[in-house]
Amino acid sequence: MAEKQISRKALIKLVFTRILIIVVCFMLAFFLTAGTFDYWQAWVYMAILLIPMIFAMRYFLKHNPDFLERRMRTGEKESAQKKIIRFSFIFFLLAFILPGFDKRWGWSNVPFGIVISADLLVLLSYVFIVRVFKENIFASRIIEVDQKQKVISSGPYSIVRHPMYVGVALMYSLSPLAMGSWWALVPGLMISPTLVARILNEEEVLSRDLPGYVEYKQKVKYRLLPGIW
Repeated sequence: MAEKQISRKALIKLVFTRILIIVVCFMLAFFLTAGTFDYWQAWVYMAILLIPMIFAMRYFLKHNPDFLERRMRTGEKESAQKKIIRFSFIFFLLAFILPGFDKRWGWSNVPFGIVISADLLVLLSYVFIVRVFKENIFASRIIEVDQKQKVISSGPYSIVRHPMYVGVALMYSLSPLAMGSWWALVPGLMISPTLVARILNEEEVLSRDLPGYVEYKQKVKYRLLPGIW
């Protein structure tokens, strides 16, 4: 059952606080570890994520605050998901702090063209994720089934069952290159297997609690990659 909705004023405050926390975490992860603010890859990376994020949150605040409220929830209820999140946090942390140390000690020399290409693909991945959000207004950050929720089978959901995770996997896999680090690619790529574990458990919950999801799985065969998985 969905949590009680919060007021618009409280939602605006929560969104502002969440963005501020993200900015602070980025600053600490990138510039504290690098030991300098002269880290152009990190500045560009922050811009291509934070600017679209602000516009996306403003859009949903105006057009669908209920969806935005769902995306603000962090209290995961499923025990299996809690374990997956705790395990995946190790790879998220390494993927975002290693680039700073890489910058400090000069471990990598990622060409300018690769950095910019990775930035563009990260941006496109985020835009795709927002497109998925517009298609599925029940896409909560935690694994839950809303009382009014229904199966979405249109748009990207007509191709794969978890299009949001396609964008997430691509975005996080390429983030280390966008920040100029070869070494951080290792934990960055390890995020994808944790997403696979999350998807498998999520499908168990949806099959159990969301009417019509079992039939949807029979209609759309693939979870992430058409013809593969």
